Amino acid sequence: MQQSHTITMLGTGLIGLFYTMTLHGQRSRDRVGMVYSRTEDKAKAFAQRWSIPRWSTDMAEAINDPETDVVVIGLPNHLHEEAVRLCAEAGKAVLCTKPLARTGAEAKRILDIVENAGIFAGYLEDLVYTPKTLKALQSVKNGALGDVLWARSRETHSGPHSDWFWDLQQAGGGAIVDLGCHCIEIIRNFIGKDIRPVEVMCWADTLVHPIDAEDNGIGLIRFANGAMGQFEVSWSFRGGMDLRDEVAGTEGTIWLNHFLRTGFEMFTSGAGGYVAEKAEQESGWLFPVGDEVTELGYVDMFTDMFDALEASREPMETFYDGYVVNAIIDACYRSAETKQWEPVLLDDWRGAEAVTSIKGLKHEYDGHQLVKRERMPDGTVKLILRDKETGEIMQRFVEEA
Repeated sequence: MQQSHTITMLGTGLIGLFYTMTLHGQRSRDRVGMVYSRTEDKAKAFAQRWSIPRWSTDMAEAINDPETDVVVIGLPNHLHEEAVRLCAEAGKAVLCTKPLARTGAEAKRILDIVENAGIFAGYLEDLVYTPKTLKALQSVKNGALGDVLWARSRETHSGPHSDWFWDLQQAGGGAIVDLGCHCIEIIRNFIGKDIRPVEVMCWADTLVHPIDAEDNGIGLIRFANGAMGQFEVSWSFRGGMDLRDEVAGTEGTIWLNHFLRTGFEMFTSGAGGYVAEKAEQESGWLFPVGDEVTELGYVDMFTDMFDALEASREPMETFYDGYVVNAIIDACYRSAETKQWEPVLLDDWRGAEAVTSIKGLKHEYDGHQLVKRERMPDGTVKLILRDKETGEIMQRFVEEA
């Protein structure tokens, strides 16, 4: 039997807005009954807009609201640990936005808090829940790509909406902690969350904005089975929000474009109003998004979270996942400083201890290892072969129907 939940929403910024839109939309039986903001004007205005009966500027009061059974954290990064601690003390289920924390050490403390308290906890990593990603992940699990060799994830736009993102101390970093956390968890899902991330090579720089944090970054993540992850993030990309993923395996390839090209294109010489998150103009050629909270994964994410809570199971994304992501980000920042490969330091690894390295295709022909088969323009078939004894590379033309 489906249950309904009363939620305390911590935060009234963009993420709190998207979360509330989602909760009051497709799964409308779950309602925000209490909202917290650090300023009274924002709390009252948000409550009025979304028909939320109670509001507060006291975080503990909002979490301990007697009608609340689930707390959703949509606060700046530096407030996550305090909010989780208060949820644990209140015995309330907690769902926390990405990133889980500013550092791996902070994320581990947060993980320990919820596990020691025995409360339900879910990591709100929306971009692994987009409809395209969920379908692509199922294809990978079904073996459509064979062994995943390489996964690339890109998120770039012109920068975040709120001031705290731009503050190094409050956020814990710049574009890498803000956007890279999405990309890293997408990569982990495609390569396999049971496969240990081993080391990282990363470049980061502040190219455009007068801030202390990085506004651009590129990272490579090597996994224990030999697979590679690659992320690209930017706060200086112009033209909207670019969300793209690519996955390459021994048997196939997947390309995903989530946002900047949606199949919905419109030209207007006037001002058409809101177009999509991070869109930089309201006239000219525009690329609207039909159902933004669905396309960004929020609907499937909250459905999974509440279904998991009701079934007493773990959700697809847990606080442990958030901890692993933060540990990888720590390695990224170390590598950006040292210009070297840096190990991913995980004090608590719960995945596979020994994995088989990817060996690629294992086909043979006439006692030789098959390197490549190709049909030529004249219709003949060429095989590139390797002698198993000598290692000699050779080619043969064969007759095939």
